[in-house]
Amino acid sequence: MRFVIKVLRPIARLLCRVLFKIEFFGVENIPPSGACIITPNHLTYFDPIWITIPVERRVYYMAWDKPFEIPGLGLVMRSFGAFPVNLDSVDSSAQRQAQKILRKDLALVIFPEGGRTKTGKLMPFKMGAFRFALTHGVPIVPVTIKGAERVWPIGQLLPRTGKVSVTYHPPIIVERLQEDVSRLELKAVARKLARETHDVVASALDPGSLPDGDENGAAVPVETNV
Repeated sequence: MRFVIKVLRPIARLLCRVLFKIEFFGVENIPPSGACIITPNHLTYFDPIWITIPVERRVYYMAWDKPFEIPGLGLVMRSFGAFPVNLDSVDSSAQRQAQKILRKDLALVIFPEGGRTKTGKLMPFKMGAFRFALTHGVPIVPVTIKGAERVWPIGQLLPRTGKVSVTYHPPIIVERLQEDVSRLELKAVARKLARETHDVVASALDPGSLPDGDENGAAVPVETNV
C-alpha cells in the first residue's frame, strides 16, 4: 500500500490534471488519523480514484460488486482499498467489513446516494453511512465532485477531457449514540444527519446539478439498510 500511495497516486494525479484539469480544495479537512466516513456524491466510475488521489492516508471504500467479477480488476480494486457491496440487497458481509474498518480507526468512503446518478443531479442520500457514524461516533467528511457528469456522461462508453473539481468540506462531528437507543430514535437522528450532509455536498454544486423541486438543493433522504 505504501507503493500505491507514494508512487501510483502521484502518477494518477498528473494524468488527471492533464486530462481533466482536476483541482482539489480543502484536502486538509480529511483527518490525518482516526476513523472517519467520507461521503462524496457519485457521478462516474472514476469517483473513487479522484477523491483518494490527494489523500495521504490509507482509504477504504465500498464498491459495486460487479466489477470485482472481472478477472484482474477485482485484485487491483482490492489493492486500492475497495471491498464489494451488493447494491440490490442487504449485504451483511459489506456491513461487517465497514464496521471492522471503523473499529480499527481507519478512513471509510461510502457513496450515500447508493449508486451513480442517472441524471447528473444530486440524488437523495441513503442512511447507512450515517447509522455507522452514529453507532461508532465518527466524523462525517462531505465531499463534492463537480463537473464529472460532463466528463463521463451516463451512456457514454469512455470519458472525454474536461474539468473536474473535488471539494473536501469540514468534518461534521458526530456524537456516538448510546447502545440502548431505540431503532426509531436512531432512524430519526440518522435522517437528520443525512439531510445536513446532503446540504453541505449540494452547497458546492452548480444549480443545474441540484435536485428538482427544492431551491436549496436539499432532498429528503430515503431509508436503506446499507
